Parts: sequence; structure tokens; C-alpha cells
Amino acid sequence: MEIHRLSAADALAALRSSEQGLAADEAERRRIEFGPNDVERIERPSRLRTLLREFTHLFAVVLWVAAGLAFAAELWNPGHGMGLMAGAIVAVIAINGSFSFWQQHRAEQAVEALERLLPLRVEVLRGGALEQCEASALVPGDVILLEEGARVPADCRVLEAAGLRVNNATLTGESVAIPLHPGVSAEADAKRATNVALAGTSVVSGHGRALVTATGPHTELSRIARLAQATRPGLSPLQREIVRVTRLVSLLATGLGILFFLLGTLLGLPLWSNVLFAIGIIVANVPEGLLPTITLSLAMAAQRMAQRNAVVRHLPSVEALGAATVICTDKTGTLTENRMAVRRILAGGRRYEVAEDGPLLELASAYRPFFEACLLCENIKERGGPEAHELLGDPMEVALVEMARRALPGFAPPARVAEIPFDTARRRLSTLHRLDGGLVLHTKGALQSVLPLCGRVAESDTVAPLDDAARERVLEIENELAAQGLRVLAVAWRHVAEGEPSEGLERDLVLGGLVALEDPPRADVPEAIRRCREAGIRTILVTGDHPTTALAIAREIGLVCGAAPRVILGDSLARISEAQLQLALDAPEIVFARLDAAHKTRIVAALQRKGEVVAMTGDGVNDAPALRMADIGVAMGKSGTDTARAAADLILADDHFATIVNAVEEGRAVYANLRKFLTYILTSNVPELVPYLAFVLLRIPLPLTIIQILAVDLGTDIVPALALGAERAESDLMRRPPRPRSERLLTPRLLLRAYAFLGPIQAAGALAAYFFVLDRGGWGWGETLDAADPLYLSATTACFAAIVAMQVANVFLCRSERLPLWRTGLLGNRLLLAGVALEIALLLAVVHLPFAQRVFGTHPLPAAVWWLLPALAGALLVLEELRKAIARRMAHQGG
Repeated sequence: MEIHRLSAADALAALRSSEQGLAADEAERRRIEFGPNDVERIERPSRLRTLLREFTHLFAVVLWVAAGLAFAAELWNPGHGMGLMAGAIVAVIAINGSFSFWQQHRAEQAVEALERLLPLRVEVLRGGALEQCEASALVPGDVILLEEGARVPADCRVLEAAGLRVNNATLTGESVAIPLHPGVSAEADAKRATNVALAGTSVVSGHGRALVTATGPHTELSRIARLAQATRPGLSPLQREIVRVTRLVSLLATGLGILFFLLGTLLGLPLWSNVLFAIGIIVANVPEGLLPTITLSLAMAAQRMAQRNAVVRHLPSVEALGAATVICTDKTGTLTENRMAVRRILAGGRRYEVAEDGPLLELASAYRPFFEACLLCENIKERGGPEAHELLGDPMEVALVEMARRALPGFAPPARVAEIPFDTARRRLSTLHRLDGGLVLHTKGALQSVLPLCGRVAESDTVAPLDDAARERVLEIENELAAQGLRVLAVAWRHVAEGEPSEGLERDLVLGGLVALEDPPRADVPEAIRRCREAGIRTILVTGDHPTTALAIAREIGLVCGAAPRVILGDSLARISEAQLQLALDAPEIVFARLDAAHKTRIVAALQRKGEVVAMTGDGVNDAPALRMADIGVAMGKSGTDTARAAADLILADDHFATIVNAVEEGRAVYANLRKFLTYILTSNVPELVPYLAFVLLRIPLPLTIIQILAVDLGTDIVPALALGAERAESDLMRRPPRPRSERLLTPRLLLRAYAFLGPIQAAGALAAYFFVLDRGGWGWGETLDAADPLYLSATTACFAAIVAMQVANVFLCRSERLPLWRTGLLGNRLLLAGVALEIALLLAVVHLPFAQRVFGTHPLPAAVWWLLPALAGALLVLEELRKAIARRMAHQGG
């Protein structure tokens, strides 16, 4: 039988222990057998192996091959810049691989955070003697002491309890303090048994003794740790697209390199020229600056999100949140403020709404004994000085005291004469004070516990008998408040005669009224829920709290509007099949309650199988596995546990659910901007490739060198591309539905625009500039030119300069696929202007600085070429604007 269903004596016997604890030698024997009381770690690949994996994926392998060929070519035929090219490509591989490797340690961080939940030292009975020991040295069968403010070091069965309450929110998600007692529990789930304290939870009030039943890997905390480590998060939508793009580009580049090497061989091209040709094809088709640009663009977006209180731990999550179709949100600390507050009181037969900071003086004048009882019947402690203090104890008692202090400012609580402590059997607390010259007993607790002790009821200025009709009316009101998700306490009192026996004080009480409390929702949550709905994002409540409370909060914030939402409890979820769960998720409004860690991960997996991109929010230890599994895990920065933050991709610095919506908007803008700079970057691939085709097919001197290709990909293109990544979100972005999960980053429309329209125009312009210089220099068709010939250097420089000039025009054109240039403006993106200025400056430096001339094989250009470059850029502008106008007209006619 499960140990929480055994009596305390039977539980001790089951673990072969006693009230005096284990003998020292037996404790040592068990420590060897059961191992240390630490959170279990799962074996992970070595860091070296993880690091090597980041440098051996397909895209990296292609770049390694290109770098190796370039290095071999430099050794074979030095002086053509191939060594510099090899070094640049290796630098690209190193930057990308190092960054990816840095992201692989989130699971380890999550486990370290779990370990910090365990106390360092505990008080334990060994052979009847009380001693302190390391928490890691505890074994099953130990008897330990639990004190207010301490963390529970292992899973325990309570043996003795005096007002003992624990907060299980980090493990179960339920925000109330749970009273514990040593009696037998009939609860099927040990996690919710009222005689069990779980490792990692905290003691809110009281003290007691407990029998250690599970340590180390056998605790509930370790079970969650295994889930958090074993849960392998899938790639984000952006990562999947980058993998697809790099695989496609890598295979294309390699295939074309081999194909044209064979073509050059068939055409009788000399071996050195053929190798140069093949390397050029590969380098021209691999956008070396793509991954660094994406990384830097995401980093810039992460900085913007941080300014909006969303801290990014994993860069791809910047964009992943923009793709979210479902947000699974926890309740406590996410939608609510993770504290208790009084919302309504029933006094004098009337109900009153209580504002958070509203005045209560008028009510206090009419019902002063009621507020005195709320203020005096408590067991809280205060920490801090008069300027900044904190109330510690049961959250409901803290809320009552805070309310009563507002009602009775300046009231000095008298000394406490006696106390009848709270326990789970009585479900109430009574305190005796000397007040106004006499003794007054104040009682507070569950209505079902307090009401039978009451014979009278307080009205505004008198006390009346409490008849059966009045009792029924109070019970009806309590049921009504509970149905709204409020937690209800009854408050009562009576005057006690001097010398009255302490036994039987709780009798003939005056029922003062009811207090209804809740964990209040955050003020900006309803608007955030509305914006999510407008953006086509579904929000589902997944909580460990009671279903009535969860449903009430869901209605209050507008998450549930219908009369009959689907409510599924964790126990029911455990009994249904995967197919039933997926069908249940089709319900238009659904709330999950009483969930544990495994339930949440199962919901995330079911949504992902339905094709949804899932964002999961949470703040507790129990949320960590689901945060890891979700496409995007969102943790609370203030109220969240270290475990949740370590497992998440995104941390909300202000704990506001509304910040998620702002982050979604930023993520959507990132994806739109990625397409803009992909168009910009891929366009230049065509004018980099065509010169090599012309070199082989037309038997002309090579119009563009490999080092000049790298100058475009890793130099002049990067800052303007980054500027496109910083474009502002379009005004209607959050009124569009989420993009389909199957939608590709590289769409046919994007590829056609880059490769079939903008790219060929740039290629034609680049070759035009090249032949313009050759023609002015008197070159004749079929004539060979030495690589050091000033005419040849000027011609290749003109080709390079033409590509850069047309890319300057292209960066403005890529700000929108449809809108004309005059609608997007020239001054709306300062970074874009800075990028263009830098691009032009780099062009001038490469052309005119002697050092750059030696590195990039350039030469000063004739003045006529500098007039030609703006004309080529202008031609690209005119042709693209004409294409946009035709596209807009066709879209208008089609609509």
C-alpha cells in the first residue's frame, strides 16, 4: 500500500524506522545503498562531441571543402588571394559553430536550478538524538524536523504537525498553502495527499516531524528533473527552415561545382583554371554571410525585445514566438499575480466589493469588530523596517491583515493572551486578546467549521440570533462565491469572561461575516488575450489549480466566453488515449486543471502533432519539462523559479502576460524581415555566378575573382542586410493569422524574384561594366590577359563595383515586396542609411586603398565607370518598380 495511506506507526514500520529515527550505522548503510540525496542527472554527450557536431553538419562540411580547396590552391599557385579566402571561410565556420555550441547547456542549467531548491543542511533524529547533517546525506527512514521558512529536503510522510502548512506551487502549480497533518490520507495521488511533504517545496507556517520516504532519484523533484532533461525540444520553425535552406544551397553549390568542373574538363580547360572555376561556382552559390547575418539579426531583435521586457535565452526563439499558433499558459504567477487579495466581504447581511487600494474607513466604522478579527486572528511574521516591510506566512492571512490595516489605520494590536492553533481536523484558528478592557476570542476558518459554533450574527449596529434560515442563506452565498473561484473564510468572535476555562472557548460565537479572496488576475491580461485572439493565436489555460478557480479566472480575463467550455482534469487526461486528446483539443474553449508535469508535456506534444506551433508559459518547477518540449518556452522572470527560467527560451522580466503579445509582434516582424534580407543576399548570388559561366562558356578572362565574391558576401552586403532585419513591424502585422507551420522561408515567389528577376538584372549590369572597361582599354575578343594586367584589374573591379552599386539600390527595393519605394520612404530606417553609407565607403576603400588593392586584386576605375554605376542602379530601380506596379494591379484585379 502507498505510504500516505498508512498510519504514522505503520509508515515507520514499513521503512523499518522508529520515532527516534535510524541508528547512525544503519543510516550510513542506507546512504551507501540508496546514494546521495541529489537531483539525478542523465548522461549527456561529452562537450567535445557536442562541439564537433556543430562543425560537421552539411553546410559546415561544404564550407570546409571550399576552404580546403582554396588552401590547396594557395599552396599550389600562390598569389591569387586563395589563402585569404580560406581563412575567411574558416572564420565563418568558427563563428557559427561556437555560437551554436553555446546554446547546448540549457538542460544542465535546469538541473543546477533544481538542485538549488534543496536545503544544504537539515535537522535529523539519529538514534533519538537531534543532529544537523547535509541534506545530501538523508536516507529513506530518517526522521527530520520541518520548520517555518525551510525547504523540504526529500519526499516525506508527516508524523507530527503543529499548524504545519507547505506551499506546493512550484511542483503542482496550486497557489494556496496546504495544511498537513499526520493522519491517514485517502487521496489517490500522493502529490496531493495532506500528509506528504515533497522535496523542493517550502514550509509556509508551523512546524512538525516527518519520515523521509524517498531521496535522490526517487523523489518527485527528480522525476521532473528527468522529464526536463529527457524532453528533447524540436528545432524551432526558423531552425528547421535554416537547415532546409542550407541543405538545399549546399547540395546545389556542390552539385554545380562538380558539374561545371566536368564541363570544364570536357571543354579542355587547363586543370588550374578548372579548379579555380569549380571553387568559384561553390563559393558563388554558398552565401557565406547568410548564417552570420541571421545570427546578428536575431541578436538585434533580442535587444529590442529586451527593451520590451522579454529576455531571450535562445536566439531562434525570437522568430519562433512569431510563428506561435497556440499559447498554453499557466495560471498562477502568469495570468495572476501569485498572491492572495480580498475581493468581497459579507458583513451585516450585505455584500461589499473590496478594491485593491480602495478606502475602507466607512466600512470599518460600521463593522469594526469584523476588521479587528481579521487583523488579530493570524499567525504571520514581519520582516524589514517600517519603511519597507514584508508580511510572511499563509497568503490568505497576509491578505486579511493587509486589508484590515487599511480599514483600521493606527490600530495597535493588543498582546495575545492565548491561541487555539489551526489544524486540518478543526480547519480554524482562534486567538484570545485583551481588548477594550475585556477578553475577546477571535475565530477564523472554513465556514463549515466555524458556522456550527455560532449562535448569533453581527449586523451593522447590533447582534441578532442566527436562525436556520440565516444559516442557509450564508451557506448559499458561500457556495456562490466558491463557484466564482474565490476562497471563502468565515470570521467570528465573542467576549470571554475573566477566569473562564480554556476548554470550550469556541462556542456561542458571533458570526461576523465572510471574506472572499482570490489570486487576482493581472490588469493587462484581458487586453493581451484579446490581441492574441485578433492575431489568430489560440490561448489555452493549463494549470495545476482547482478547476473551479481556473474556470473563474478564465472567464474573468476573457479567455472563456461560452456557457459550456470543455474542462479536463489531470486524472481524466491520464485515462484518455492520444487520439481522444487530439480530438478534445478541437473544442473552441478548453481549460486543463489539476495537471502535473507529465500532463503538460503530453498536451504540448498533442498540439504539435496537430501541426500547431506551441508557446508554453510557466513559472514553477513542474512547468520545466513542458517549457523544454514546447516550440517556445516562456518563463516568468520575477516570480518564476530558477528551474523554469533555465528551461525556457524566453523570460518575461516583468512577468506580464501582455509582454508575450509584444514579443509575438517582434517575432513576426523578424520573420518578415528575414525574407527581406534573404531576397537581398540571394540576389547577389546570380551576378557572382554568371561571370564564372561566362568565363567557361565564352572563353573570356574571369570577370570576378573569388576574393571579390567574398568581399561582397562577407563585407559590403552584411550591414545593409542587418538594416533590413531591423525594419519596423508593418501596421497590420498583429491582425494577420499566424503563418502555416508548413510555410517555407524560401518561397517560390521569393526565389523567382531573387534568382529570375533581380539577380539576372544585376548580372547583366555587372558584365556590362566589365566589358565597358575592356572595350575602352582596347581588348579584343579571344585575347588573354595576365592576372596582374592593369586593364584586367580595372575590368574586374568594375564588375565588382557594379554589383555593389546595384545592391545599394536593391536594399531599398527589398524593404517591401509590393509597396513602391516612395511608400516605404528613404529615411524610416536610420540603420539602413548607415549601412548604405558603409557599403559605399567599403567600395571606395577596396578600389582606392593600396593595401585593399593588393588583397582584393582591384585597380582604380576610369571616371566614366563612376558615371555608369548610378545608371545601372537606376535601371534596377525602374525595372523593379515596374514589376511591383504590375504585381499590385494583378492583385487588385484578382481581389
